[in-house]
Amino acid sequence: MLSARSLFQEILDDDESFALFCSIAASGESQGGWENARIAALVPETQHHLAAKITRHGADEDKHGRIFNALMKKRGVRPVPVPPETDYTMLLEQNGIGLAHGRLSRDEPLTVQDVVTYLAHSRVTEQRASEQMDLFRRHFADHPDLGRAVRMISRDEDNHLAYCHEELLRFAYAGHGRAIQRTLRACALAEIRVYRDVSLAVMAHMGRILGWSRPKAAVLAAGIHAVYAYERLGGWRRMVSLKMPERRNALGGPADPHPGFA
Repeated sequence: MLSARSLFQEILDDDESFALFCSIAASGESQGGWENARIAALVPETQHHLAAKITRHGADEDKHGRIFNALMKKRGVRPVPVPPETDYTMLLEQNGIGLAHGRLSRDEPLTVQDVVTYLAHSRVTEQRASEQMDLFRRHFADHPDLGRAVRMISRDEDNHLAYCHEELLRFAYAGHGRAIQRTLRACALAEIRVYRDVSLAVMAHMGRILGWSRPKAAVLAAGIHAVYAYERLGGWRRMVSLKMPERRNALGGPADPHPGFA
């Protein structure tokens, strides 16, 4: 029977598909680490108190990248090139979501609107990351090789999502509510398209590596399209709602380096 657990187990059991999976994940996390580090360095003086939290966010993302690389090293496989069509972070930028790398590469302070854009983009993408890691945690929290990493990353992603909610609400109370909702909606609608396209591309690569039959590949593709249809019809709204999180000041302390992994 085809299930999320059996599908991921098949990918994790094969060295080549495992290397591709971890390489894609490590690349995305490393890009996120760089972006947050640059944003922290360029945050406007009026929002200077955010710099430490953004730095913490970036440090967590860097840590996750190192964890995925450590998992490959432990398995005895090497990182592989990430196919461009599976590069979620790059494709989001190409769709105009978030702050462009060209903007972040210049030593010019960001504006308050730039910070709102960053937080809105993060609120949408961290929703996806939190949900994905929750899925992995439910299926692989006790896995002998992956369990600790899954629990660790899942906890971090939940913290990142809580931080985005809290900071966006602070900006909303300061009068940026309409801009936040407008930006969140644009980010969410673009993200669900990119997520669909990346999911189809990743499954196509995994299918070639693992020799999936055409009917199996077709069923998986149909499932991805069904998720997109649900999200396009209204599921995207979960990505734009804001509520004060139970976990306040989630990024208020230093990042945990977890030397056992990274």
